[in-house]
Amino acid sequence: TEMMLRHFINKLNVKGFLSKPRILVCCPTNITNVEQKAIQDAAEKSGGKKVYLEEEPKVAAIGAGMDIFQPSGNMVIDIGGGTTDVAVLSMGDIVTSESIKAAGDMFDNDIIQSIKKKYKLLIGERTAETIKKEIATVFPGGRKEQMDIRGRDMVTGLPRTITIGSDEIREALSESVGMIVQSAKNVLEKTPPELSADIIDRGVFLTGGGALLHGIDQLLAEELKVPVFVSDNPLSCVAIGTGILLENISKAARY
Repeated sequence: TEMMLRHFINKLNVKGFLSKPRILVCCPTNITNVEQKAIQDAAEKSGGKKVYLEEEPKVAAIGAGMDIFQPSGNMVIDIGGGTTDVAVLSMGDIVTSESIKAAGDMFDNDIIQSIKKKYKLLIGERTAETIKKEIATVFPGGRKEQMDIRGRDMVTGLPRTITIGSDEIREALSESVGMIVQSAKNVLEKTPPELSADIIDRGVFLTGGGALLHGIDQLLAEELKVPVFVSDNPLSCVAIGTGILLENISKAARY
């Protein structure tokens, strides 16, 4: 992480007293003090002058265009690569939140394990990612597509091609997606009633790459009984929000 940060700081090519930039790092809501310290140390060692930490769902909500500094309630579900963060925000802060390890990487792994178990075929992460994008759905009857995939036969050790369908992938992903649905329900249960009323009016916003998973908005809308919207640019919400927040750093971030 340190090397990567140093590479980007060098790319900025700033000289003189500006050479040490302020850095804002986003992290999941449930990280420990030790993990926070490790993030700050890595950013400082790579050349950061002042390092701020901010919680990911808050930044994602800002990047999605939500005005979280008003006294009304906003709910965001940020499905990233490693973690899914669910949060209700109001007055510029997180009211209730939950962070779980069910996210994009776990979806890929579910697909790999399901095909391994059912067809005795080994596929790679890139193939799993392609399956997730092209034919996967998590809503019953949401998609009816098929795809030929290639992998290595576990019995013969030779390459083999099979055809899989959307329904099989839905079954493979059901457990992980169920964890996200349950997490969203837990957060709603802990939300003060007046903020819950706002969420019914405004709906829930999905951000992060996992928001692009076919049918996840429909499934969540059906399970939570509130409108669910995928933000305009889910992949970049956290990055855009970080930029906005860094420009208004005095207003927000925690040290």
